Amino acid sequence: MKTSYLKTFTLVLFFALFCGTAMSQKIPAKFPKLPIVIDTAKKDSVKKDSVKKIIPRSSIKAYSAVITKAFKSQMGLFGVHQSKDIVYFEIPDSILQQDIMLINRLNKVGAGTGMYAGEELDEKTIQFEKGRDSTIRIKYDLVVNEADTGSNIYKAVIRSSQNPTVLSFPIVAFGKNNKSYVIDATKYLKEKGMVNAIDPGTTLAKNANVISMKDFNIESIHVYPINVEVSISKNLDPKSGGTGLSANPLSIETHTSFIALPKQPLQRRYFDPRVGYFADYYNAFADDQQKVEQRKFILRWRLEPKDADMEKWKRGELVEPKKQIVIYIDPAAPKQWRPYLIAGVNDWQKAFEQAGFKNAIIGKEWPENDTTMHMDDARYSMLNYFPSEVANAYGPQVHDPRSGEIIQTHIGWYHNVMSLLHDWYMIQASATDPEARKAKFDDKLMGELIRFVSSHEIGHTLGLRHNFGSSSKTPVDSLRSKHYLDIHGHTASIMDYARFNYVAQPEDHIPQNDLFPRIGEYDKWAIEWGYKYSGAANADEDKKIVGKWIVDRTSKNPRLWFGDGETKKFDPRCQTEDLGDDAAKASTYGIKNLQRIMPNLPKWTHEDDGINESLASMYKALTSQYFRYMGHVLKYIGGVYGDIKSEEQAGPVYTPATKAKQQEALAFFNKQLFDTPYWLMNTAVLDKVNVPGEPIDPLSKDISNFIEDTQVKVLNSLLDVNRLNKLLESEKQFGAKAYPVSEYMITLHKGIWKELKAPGVVKIDSYRRNLQKSYFGALLDILSSKDAQNSETDISSMVKADMYFLQDEVKQAIPRTRDPMTLFHLKDLQSRIKSAMNPKGGA
Repeated sequence: MKTSYLKTFTLVLFFALFCGTAMSQKIPAKFPKLPIVIDTAKKDSVKKDSVKKIIPRSSIKAYSAVITKAFKSQMGLFGVHQSKDIVYFEIPDSILQQDIMLINRLNKVGAGTGMYAGEELDEKTIQFEKGRDSTIRIKYDLVVNEADTGSNIYKAVIRSSQNPTVLSFPIVAFGKNNKSYVIDATKYLKEKGMVNAIDPGTTLAKNANVISMKDFNIESIHVYPINVEVSISKNLDPKSGGTGLSANPLSIETHTSFIALPKQPLQRRYFDPRVGYFADYYNAFADDQQKVEQRKFILRWRLEPKDADMEKWKRGELVEPKKQIVIYIDPAAPKQWRPYLIAGVNDWQKAFEQAGFKNAIIGKEWPENDTTMHMDDARYSMLNYFPSEVANAYGPQVHDPRSGEIIQTHIGWYHNVMSLLHDWYMIQASATDPEARKAKFDDKLMGELIRFVSSHEIGHTLGLRHNFGSSSKTPVDSLRSKHYLDIHGHTASIMDYARFNYVAQPEDHIPQNDLFPRIGEYDKWAIEWGYKYSGAANADEDKKIVGKWIVDRTSKNPRLWFGDGETKKFDPRCQTEDLGDDAAKASTYGIKNLQRIMPNLPKWTHEDDGINESLASMYKALTSQYFRYMGHVLKYIGGVYGDIKSEEQAGPVYTPATKAKQQEALAFFNKQLFDTPYWLMNTAVLDKVNVPGEPIDPLSKDISNFIEDTQVKVLNSLLDVNRLNKLLESEKQFGAKAYPVSEYMITLHKGIWKELKAPGVVKIDSYRRNLQKSYFGALLDILSSKDAQNSETDISSMVKADMYFLQDEVKQAIPRTRDPMTLFHLKDLQSRIKSAMNPKGGA
């Protein structure tokens, strides 16, 4: 049956991740979704000549009278005729009602706006349509619904949906043989509208008043066979109340690409949550339904074999695609980094070979001396290099909303991402790699770090999402094995945020290449699943075939697991910046390395004529890494594992983090955090970077007493009523498999108050005294809560019991106290407990 294909709206899967992390997938905000449908059967049946007859020719001039010798003409996707500031478009019959993407990007921009040349401002899909009068109309194609043309419900879908007309142009002349239509586009290009649109969600729109856009000037127009490129300069006023650079008027130049989408959409491959792809979607309607289906399909490039190789491809032989994926490197990128940026692209060759294609993807330097190529041409994909202090990079893509076919990419690469790479690598690998012990790395080392980020961002442009669970499939002890690492690497996916191998110890003698992430087994599998030929005649048949691939392959190799940490926040295996299958064990090794690095920081950060700026920066990076380890372990308390399974697969989908794992987590906190980590207070470092009682960094919110702050934050999280309720609910659902909340509370209590039960004289240091006061405060918050969920559950009862136990322990400990501050502390607690248990002063 013939089907009506409708434009869909991007399913955005971009999440805010760990503060300060790079390598993100950035997708522009979209316009609101409208239920629009086009009857493709109708547009095939309409005779174009029948429409022409109703146009009053008396109002239309001769072609030669409009397009005079004064005009410079370019012919391609559609014709453009320009004379000074006058621009005519010549729209041929061949593109009427064809989907055309309209992409607006920055071409030039002033400093301080937060955006850079090459970044996207807006994106829409349009169609040119001939009106019943003497007009050419532009309509948005905002389709989200699909129905089979042979079904009854198709009629209802059509009647209830309509593409909006946003512009209408009088036809001023007919082209040769009346097969094209000349319209005056001058005003269209020189006023606010779709060509000059700036999405309100962009950083530029937040820093400048885009409503006041004015002073439009057409700078250039280039016409190509499948696209037309228009550059327009304009001025913007500052936002009201702006300061500094944001208080100044802004001149920008934007670039608009009209790019024709394929007349025959790529066959969809339906999304499956067991493989991490970005997706688009549509609503499917059918007569035999009992509910509407939302069908998601993945984003991927069109890779097809050459016609002569089709049979080889079907047999599974390696073939070259008709069209390579080519990523050009911005000539603004420093020359010493270009080979590494290109290597990050080419590293994906092996993954595509697993999908059946050789030479499928390649990175190239931009041919600066080739006058036939322009960087603003939408047919070319680029890695844009930004002169920015932002420490980041991102990998977006533009796709055909009907099918998910990726049309192009403009990767964003911020110059200052190198500062982040330096700090990560020094803090995570310098205990093992001597080359990481420098304030400024050698070019080769920094180049390899850049290559790693390049590979990650290219993965996003190929359609891949983050796989934050991948690193959990590597046994922690294997991270110390050169043999294992040589074969598998330290994580199965470069799409994880598993930066560098911080578990490896100096005595393991792990070489540098095994400290880096690289494209792994999961990445190759994900590309295979998304791009390999299935032999299916349609998307529904394809779904069944590729679904069986998942069950077969992942059941044989657990390293192919996709851990969706962006939506499954409850799963402790799906975290950023972590390594291995045991967070407590991995973090313990990581802390051992931090303890080795700390005393060496003054020497390893030394710069001639420096003033300890690098030392201060690296101390902050070290404490941040330590804090990160606490977060990794904390997530296991009350955590639940989630494994998506098809209905024929045995076993539960959800299981609790094991009791043993949660007990190990509490033991970790007692040893590595609650027992005061004095090694962090290294005087050789702090005497040069820290003023007692002042922030380590004047621009940050970090308090100087990092240890105390971290202890309190972690303890408050351990005693957070929501976490306690999660433990309680887990016990109800999973029974004996869960960690009993009563046992958890007893274990936590013993760790925090261990001095009260210790034999001999009771003495408690200042950090522990502060920790214990915080413990009491957390209990008091729960008891004083007016929320019935907190005050009328077993949690409230357990907290009261814990308070009574503490009251007895303090009373028994006071006589064994000789230290004045310890005595004051215990007397204070005794008074507080009494007030809490007897708020009205009763006996």
